[in-house]
Amino acid sequence: MSEISKEEKKRLKKEAHLRKVQERKKEAGLVRKIVFSIIVLFILILGAVGFGSYQYVMGALGPLDEESSEAIEVEIPIGSTTDSIAEILEEEEVIASATMFRYYVRLQSEDGFQAGQYELSQDMTLDEIIVELQEGTVYEDYAASFTIPEGLWAEEIFPRIEEATEVPADDFEALLEDDEYLQELIEEYDILSDNILEEDIRVPLEGYLFPARYDLMEEELEAASIIETMLSRMQTEIEQATGDPASDNMHELLTRASIIEGEARNDEERHTISGVIENRISIPMALQMDPTVAYAHGERLARTMFGDTEIESPYNTYHVQGLPIGPINNPGAASIQAAAEPEQHDYLYFYHSPDGEVHFNETYEEHQATVSEYQ
Repeated sequence: MSEISKEEKKRLKKEAHLRKVQERKKEAGLVRKIVFSIIVLFILILGAVGFGSYQYVMGALGPLDEESSEAIEVEIPIGSTTDSIAEILEEEEVIASATMFRYYVRLQSEDGFQAGQYELSQDMTLDEIIVELQEGTVYEDYAASFTIPEGLWAEEIFPRIEEATEVPADDFEALLEDDEYLQELIEEYDILSDNILEEDIRVPLEGYLFPARYDLMEEELEAASIIETMLSRMQTEIEQATGDPASDNMHELLTRASIIEGEARNDEERHTISGVIENRISIPMALQMDPTVAYAHGERLARTMFGDTEIESPYNTYHVQGLPIGPINNPGAASIQAAAEPEQHDYLYFYHSPDGEVHFNETYEEHQATVSEYQ
């Protein structure tokens, strides 16, 4: 066989290289086509979803029925929250979506909704409904108003109500001693259970009277009506905090919340203190929370001494393992939220120093060292 010249070798090598380049171009072209097709398909899907979402949002913000101007009577009760107002509007078929109403109100930072009787219609937009609820018919001629701070005991709440409304504190106390009335409340309110009827419970509705401002009409000035208004508000707050007002765990939740209310000095501490309670219960380890001692004694203690902790009571967490038999005060929304969402950490101890700070520690030795710094 004749030898291939150098020039021929170069030519063949060049042709082979060109063939490879052309093959790669074809492959790259195919890949580009595939990628381009995928991108186009993705854009079309996004467009369809986006258009659908846009249509949904615009539909929710607009009138439910542009052709319907028929008046729909809607009552917004005193103490209603944004969430409860949204549910009422949806139930009365004034708006399409309670969820969209809530999101829109929060996005727009709308507030100032007033209790009252309203005439709304399905041809109103969401913005028009919001304005109406802010400026429409308002309950202005209240017969009485009172405000209950967080953390009070029931026996401290009733005299405050009496002072503001002239409804005798004895009327409230009589109702809480009426087992038949309490059983009716248990059947009416999801947050209540037979736990409140246990023999050693000091005040059956302790922990269930939501602390807030209440504005009352003349017909609401009776003990049963006031109690039920406060219970309704507590049920609403618990639903917002947990999404589930089931009575089988609400007693425990409010018991935890009441301890947090008694111990915390500001909102930043509440979830951390809730985590300490959770950690001690899970070990298990005695809670040893001072506010439970004061409640067991039935008096506000300026300082908890060692002798105070020796009282035998189902409320004293130096005496019983785990939670006390029931709530030790009436907690606010922040403490209920903290009880529902304890912070995850390894702390077992905390100490409030005289300067107002709270110090958390994981071990007893660390805790003792912290206490020693301030004593």
